Order: sequence, then C-alpha cells, then structure tokens
Amino acid sequence: MGWDSFGLPAEQYAINTGAQPADTTAKNIATFKRQLKMLGFSYDWDREIATTDINYVKWTQWIFLQLYKKGLAEQSYVSVNWCPALGTVLANEEVINGLSERGDHPVERLPLRQWVLKITDYADRLEAGLEGLDWPAGTMTSQQQWIGKSEGCNADFMVDGSDDGDKISVFTTRADTLMGVTYVTLAPEHPLVSKVTTDEQRQQVEEYVTATSSRSDLDRTSSKEKTGVFTGGYAIHPLSGEKVPIWVGDYVLGSYGTGAVMAVPAHDERDFEFALKYGLDVKRVVKPLDEKLDKDENEPFTDEGVLFNSGDFDGLSTKEAKKTISQKLQGLEKGGPQTTYKLRDWVFSRQRYWGEPIPIYFPVEFPEGVDPEKADPKADDCEHTIRYDKPIPVDEADLPLELPLMDNFQPGNDPSGCLARAKDWRYFQKDGKWFARETNTMPQWAGSCWYYFRYADPKNSEAAFSSKADEDWMPVDLYIGGSEHAVLHLLYARFWHQVLYDLGFTKHPEPFQKLVHQGMILGIDGEKMSKSRGNVINPDDVVDEQGADALRLYEMFMGPLEAVKPWQTSQVAGVSRFQTKLYNVVKTAAANDVKTMSDETARLLHKTMKKVTEDMDAMSFNTAISAMMVLTNHLQSLKDKVPREAAEKLALMVSPIAPHLGEECWNILGHKESLAYEPWVEYVKELCIDSTIKMGVQVNGKVRGEIEIAKDADQETAMAEAMKQSKIEAQLEGKQVKKIIYVPGRILNIVAK
Repeated sequence: MGWDSFGLPAEQYAINTGAQPADTTAKNIATFKRQLKMLGFSYDWDREIATTDINYVKWTQWIFLQLYKKGLAEQSYVSVNWCPALGTVLANEEVINGLSERGDHPVERLPLRQWVLKITDYADRLEAGLEGLDWPAGTMTSQQQWIGKSEGCNADFMVDGSDDGDKISVFTTRADTLMGVTYVTLAPEHPLVSKVTTDEQRQQVEEYVTATSSRSDLDRTSSKEKTGVFTGGYAIHPLSGEKVPIWVGDYVLGSYGTGAVMAVPAHDERDFEFALKYGLDVKRVVKPLDEKLDKDENEPFTDEGVLFNSGDFDGLSTKEAKKTISQKLQGLEKGGPQTTYKLRDWVFSRQRYWGEPIPIYFPVEFPEGVDPEKADPKADDCEHTIRYDKPIPVDEADLPLELPLMDNFQPGNDPSGCLARAKDWRYFQKDGKWFARETNTMPQWAGSCWYYFRYADPKNSEAAFSSKADEDWMPVDLYIGGSEHAVLHLLYARFWHQVLYDLGFTKHPEPFQKLVHQGMILGIDGEKMSKSRGNVINPDDVVDEQGADALRLYEMFMGPLEAVKPWQTSQVAGVSRFQTKLYNVVKTAAANDVKTMSDETARLLHKTMKKVTEDMDAMSFNTAISAMMVLTNHLQSLKDKVPREAAEKLALMVSPIAPHLGEECWNILGHKESLAYEPWVEYVKELCIDSTIKMGVQVNGKVRGEIEIAKDADQETAMAEAMKQSKIEAQLEGKQVKKIIYVPGRILNIVAK
C-alpha cells in the first residue's frame, strides 16, 4: 500500500486548519489505514510507502538528478496559469473561465521561470511503446492523441518591412493548400505580436492581448466563438511573394506548435468561419477529383483532391502536392518536411510548500567591491543576484534535501514560492561562497511516477530499488486505476520508466503490461462525491450499520467493475440478507454433517465453482456474486440436507469478497487454520456440462410446451415426453400428426391437421 501524500489538497487543508501538512497528512494516512484494515483488505503492510516519507523523497530527488544529468530537466520561461490567491501554477484543466477550479480565484497568464522535463524527447518512444500492451483501446487512443504525432511541413512567412529579418514559421499537415493562404494568425503571446503591430492598431491589439491573457489554453480552444484583431502588419507568402495580413487570434496557442497558423479559409472550417466574420479573402486551390462532387463555393472543401489556381502545382493530387511543395520550400530554405507533436514538455515546478524540494542550487553574486564572506543575502537590505543561469545539482551523497519547518507556509503573490521566505534554508555558504536553493517544489505527479518500483524494494537504503527486485517483480502484471489517469499519470510514469530503462536501472521498457479502469462510484445524487456537495459516503458509517463485508459485497455487486455507478445505501441491505442466508446454510451443514450430494446439487456446485473462478479472473465480481446467490438459494432449499462439501466450497468462494464471513463459516465447519492457506476450489469439467436440456415443443410452428430430455435423446423419446404434456395433448386432440420436425437439442415441431 502506498500513500500519494504530497500536493495541493493536503497543503490547502493544512492552511485552512492552521496545522502542519506533515501532521495532517500523517493523521489522514492513519485514518485511511484503519479503514482499510477494518474492511479486511489483504495488503502487505511490510511494503507500505508514502511519497512524503523522507526515505522515499530521497529517491524521488535522485531520479530527478538522473533526468537532469541526462539533459532532460532544464529551466525555461514558460507562459503559465498563475493564481496569486493559491500561490501556484495551475494546469489548463484546473482553470475554468479564467478562475481556478479550486476556490474560483482569478488566474492570469504570466511567463515564469519553470523547471521543465523534456518528455517530448520521448514522444516517438511513448507512442511506439503502446504496441503490445493489454490496455483499454480508449486509453491507448487517448495517449496517442495526447502525444499527437503529425507529419507535415514548416513554411516561413517573412514579416514585411522587418529590418531584422523576422519571420513567422507555421506548421501544416496540408501543404497542398499553401497557395490558398489569405492571412496568418499569431497567438496573443507570440513574441512578434508587438513588432508587427502598427501604431494605428496598437491600442486595440494590446487590449485584446490583455483580455485573452486571463483565459487558459483549454478555455480558449474549447470556445466555439473564435475572436481576433488585425495587427496592421503583413507577411510575405513564401512561394507567391504576395502580402497577406497578420492577425492575432485567441484560438492559436503560444504553447502549441510555433504559436502561429497559416489560414486557408477555403479549405478549413475554422479559418472559413473566421474569414466570414471579419471579411477576409477566401481563395480555393483544391477541388474534388470528381468535379461532379464539387461543393458550393460558400462552403469550405476540406477533403483531399486535385490542385488548381496554384501555379506550377496545378493538376497535382493532394498527396503529390504535399511532397512537392514541402520539397520546394526546403529548396528555397523557407521551410520543409517536419514532424511535430501535440505533446508539450512537462512543466515540473510548483510554487508551493508541500512537495519534494528540487535538488538544485544557484550561485549568489554581490555588487563589485562587496566581500562575499561579510555579506549576508538573508538580510533584507543585502543587494545580491541569484544566478539562475548557473544551476548546480545537489551531490547525491547529500540527499535527501528536506523541507524546512515553516510556521507560515501560506502562498504569497511572489512567484518564487513560499520557500523563498525560508531564508535560513534557502541561503547557505560553501567554501566561502554563498548559494541559494531552488524554491520551487516538485508537482504531486513526481512521487507517483515510480512508486511501483519501491513496492518491490521498500526498505532499500542504498538504491531506489535493486536490480534483483527489478528482475523478480517487474513489469507490473496488472494495474487497476481510474480512467482519469488515462493520460497524464500513466504517460508521466511511462516516461520516467523509459528513462530509467535507458540508464540501465530496469530491464523492462514498459512498466504496466495490463491495465483495467475501475468505474467511479458516484454519490446518491448521481454526482461525483465531494464534501462541497455533501454526498460523500463515509465507510465508517456503513460498516457501523451493516458490517465491513456488506460494504465490500455491495461495491462488487453494484455492476461491472469498469462501470460508473451511483451509491444507494438502501440497497446494502440486499447483500446483507445474502450474507445471513449463506451463514445459515453453513451452520445447517455443520450441524448435520451430510456427506452425500445429489447429482443436481453436484452439478450446480461445480458450475458455480467454474463460473466464480472465471469471473474472478475476469474481475467480473458482480456476476460471481450472482452465481453464489443462486447456489446459496439452492442449498437453502435442501433444508437440513445441505452437503458439507458444498458448504465448504461456498465458504472458500465467498472469502475473497467477504473475508470475515468466509473465515467465520470456515471456523463453524470445524477448521482451526485460516482458509487463507487453503487452495482455491477446483471444478470437474464433466459436471459443468448438463446431461439434460430443456427444449420448447411447437405445434404447427407455435411453442405450446417445454420438455426436459437427454441432450442426445432420439425423436421417439422426445415425442414420448411431449405427449405427457397436457397442453401438447390438448393441441393435438382431434388432429392427425402429418409430420415431425426434430433436431436433437434444438427443436421439436409437430405438424398436425
């Protein structure tokens, strides 16, 4: 069992309660651990870990240093969603309509110094590594789409009138439409926006850029209405030499691609709508191969076709034109073939307290003439400069780098983070020189990227995990997790794993061989459980009223593991009645000690053992419980003739789902040892096959009755059984049988007049 215990929720709770995050985290872990033990989960508590344990932090920091040494961790000024109230950077998904998802605080876009992990270096590997994994198809598709590999070309549009040779580079997968470009759009945060904007348009552009800066990337791209402003500037088409206007638009993101797009309204729906809205030119350059299918010129043609109105490229198919135009651009040194990815490098910094300190420090410099040995950068009036351009990794022997104990760890409006206020921790001397520690911390994702390795070797003080542990335990055979982790967590973990593979620390290129997503259990109101909605189900309350096994049984009986299901407390009583019925059946068997078993009971028992075994393997727990309910009802109908063997097998089968019930029943049956040491039930295949079948009997094509006969019974036997049925006899009264249609095991149809 592991506790992913760093992160914003734990810190925010501590801030709200005025307690230390370490204390509240330890208290919450103790509560969860008590509840898990109360519910009878069979975890190996000798392998318990927490991402906040200092011995775990040490190796998370060690992995960061391996990334840094490999050139995969670097600093960059990134335009991010900065929330002053929360004092941290938020992911796009955490910003809704310019406000933080947590607390509805205003969010603004700022360029901040961030640590970035170069996951894009592994984009091809991450996509190729999916092949051969036993994962849900939807998750595989989600990862492929998130990586977003695109084959296309770059095209460079020179800025008209630029003395510095400025150019706007764009990427396109439709190079065949290049001759149809009628304008270029820049992201509001594109570095050339200010340079290409004319004095006449400057106020309008600046107001637009400011208004857009408060919106997240997700908000901008998901909005149906696309807006923009003309900069007044023009770009030169790389092939035709024509001038095209430069616009700035919110639907273009500075963090994606080049931060600029070439607009071809005749062949792109988004560009077409934008052109209509602002009265921009539309130039058709591709038409269908079959001109009879040519669309109305008032609609964009977005399919592949043949080029026209494109000069030297007229008559080329889309496929031919893509290659020819890319090569032309390459020859002119104005672009060329290019592969890009939707995947962005991973912004790894958080301006918060409750996270792993990043094991990097920087030189501190003082004005000329100041003696470093006499200066003290911890003093407010000490002028100094932290040289962020000269990062120094902490020596591995000095790990772990621990967080300082702070009375006030509330976020501030300083993007350096609250650790910047811990001056005694931040600044230190070494060899007569001053240095400053990194004050950003790692995101919550960090510790969860490699915990599965630590499970295999949790007490190793010499390494994150040993090569023997890797050989014995890796890769993970089965990973069960929510579909909300389909992209980020699983992608980040795969990235770290592949880096460790390249460095020789693991022999396995992928961490998780089989993946299953469990469905979310919703509140009684059908909404996601949350304290704000007041719909959270506390397991303590359910256990107090119905018992731990009832909760376990109900959770597994609600429906398929992968399905999203609403909790209904009133329905727990149903499985509780099943528990009682099974318990009473076992008590009856123990009291009467029946050694014999009828053929009917034996066949049902072995069918149930087969069904439960297969369903357990398939994690179809709800249908396994249903099968045990059927068997329990049958055994109950036997009254005091319940076979002891059947009761024992039932106790074994129910124990993985209801362990307390299983153990109690096993003890009632006279066993002193725990059933945990017993082998799993085994069924006899022959007893799982019915010797008889039920078959409908038709008279003149309509079902009039049902008979039960041997699977291989002949026609004479089937007719004899049919004639014993009063309904069949009544249907044939006064009629002559003209024909009998009989297919063994399938149909008996009597034709009579």
